[in-house]
Amino acid sequence: MKFTNKKHLVSAVLAGVFTICASEACAEQADRESIVQVALLQSLAQGYFGGTITSGELRELGDTGIGTFEGLNGEMIVLDGKVYQALGDGTVFTAPDKTPIPYATVTFFDEDIPVKLADIKDKKAFESALNAAVQKEGCNSFYMVKLSTEFESVLFRSEYGSKEPYPTLVEALKGKQTEFTEKNIKGTLVGLYCPSYMGDLNSVGWHFHFLSEDKKKGGHILELSLKNATAYLDKTDKFTMILHNDKKFHDLNLAKDMADDIRSAEQDTKGNMNK
Repeated sequence: MKFTNKKHLVSAVLAGVFTICASEACAEQADRESIVQVALLQSLAQGYFGGTITSGELRELGDTGIGTFEGLNGEMIVLDGKVYQALGDGTVFTAPDKTPIPYATVTFFDEDIPVKLADIKDKKAFESALNAAVQKEGCNSFYMVKLSTEFESVLFRSEYGSKEPYPTLVEALKGKQTEFTEKNIKGTLVGLYCPSYMGDLNSVGWHFHFLSEDKKKGGHILELSLKNATAYLDKTDKFTMILHNDKKFHDLNLAKDMADDIRSAEQDTKGNMNK
């Protein structure tokens, strides 16, 4: 695997071993049992929408995951080794391998833990079912979730891209967020669980994206409901971070508290965000 501009890569193994390197050899350490994260959700929240890793390079790091694209131009769903870009108008296409990526999390997905679901009325109930499994299996690990089923309803959003100078994440979403509600639609949910100690690097808890079965609709999930299905969790105990080798990225104050902005970006509908 070859990374352009030699991105910095930080690998943290939960057993307590930490390494920092910036070589291509170190990048090869990414494996099936690692969550690989490109940059920080906090850098995205501050408006770092540029990117040096590409979609093609991301596919070498994992076959399942979520993220976004340069300029915050839509939502990313990585499924079965392909990187899908859900645009602001709700349409989806396969991202070209040269597409720059400012933020993403991926892994090579294994169906480690089945979670039976029944009569899920909303996203809160869905998260409760997943959290029960996480508590049983170990709440300090990372989990990727995949669920392919027919959803009774799903509310998802995407956004139109911004141009430099980039606004913050919340300001970009206020002006460009679009929302879509689909009923009785077949598709796949992909999501990430970050444990409580990840608050300075990502968003604690769950983050879900959706891709329709026909690969024509998708985005970031705000609400959902479904009847009966089985979700699968991939439990992962290694974490790898790739940092952008770019002056604008390194000029950011990543100690700044962006918790409120991240919560709003993760959860708020367009109406609530614009209040």
